[in-house]
Amino acid sequence: MGVAISAAVLATLVPATASTTDPDHDTGTDAAPAASVPHPERDWMGSTIARHEKTDPGAMPRATRAASVEGVDVSDHQGSVDWAALWDDDVRFAYVKATESTTYKNPSFASQYNGSFQQGMIRGAYHFALPDRSSGTRQADFFVANGGDWSDDGRTLPPVLDLEYNPYGATCYGLTASQLVNWIGDFTARVKERTGRQPVIYTTTGWWQTCTGDSAAFADRNPLWLARYAATPGPLPAGWQDHTLWQYTSSGPLVGDHNRFNGSLAGLKALATG
Repeated sequence: MGVAISAAVLATLVPATASTTDPDHDTGTDAAPAASVPHPERDWMGSTIARHEKTDPGAMPRATRAASVEGVDVSDHQGSVDWAALWDDDVRFAYVKATESTTYKNPSFASQYNGSFQQGMIRGAYHFALPDRSSGTRQADFFVANGGDWSDDGRTLPPVLDLEYNPYGATCYGLTASQLVNWIGDFTARVKERTGRQPVIYTTTGWWQTCTGDSAAFADRNPLWLARYAATPGPLPAGWQDHTLWQYTSSGPLVGDHNRFNGSLAGLKALATG
């Protein structure tokens, strides 16, 4: 991973049922605009997880927050966010959905991304992946061009690749484990090439094991953002010795999705500076 995938391998990423003239798959020529995603406003980070995995509504006791740094993730689903109230509730970082596939840009991105920054938070952007719709390289380019770039300002967290259950069909997007691993490799390599940062991978252990064959190919270079709505992070995907971020609930105060950075505020700032 981390290198360009050959054209022959890339061709295998197109599901057998897809037409070779499908405009949202790379063809090597100028293509017509891709078909829009049916309901991207309902596809936020973790939106598919409760339907597929057992969750614990009790989540993490607030008393344990002192051991880490609290954060939230938002999308157009939240609309206008009360950043001041979140700050008063000790939230110190935020991730904002920027894009999905190669057709959707969060219309609330600028206000949410800038609003969190103006409140004093460290913030970053994430991409909701639909690996059956176009190549990892193409989705990475779309993401970086529409909010997913990284700034060396000490207040911008690395970009995030959101990989979770397919909201539109087959759990693993109709792709084999090797095809998904190649797709992730293309996406992460392109983001690194464009931004200078390896993206964080957001996923659940269950999805990762099912859909990538529990690949350990990314653990040495891509930080892990684990989603598990329970009192502990639980087992990790193969290769990762620890998580960097943990989405521990989808029903937190003020904004549903709450997260913990696995370390101190100084450590979070170090992640932002690279």
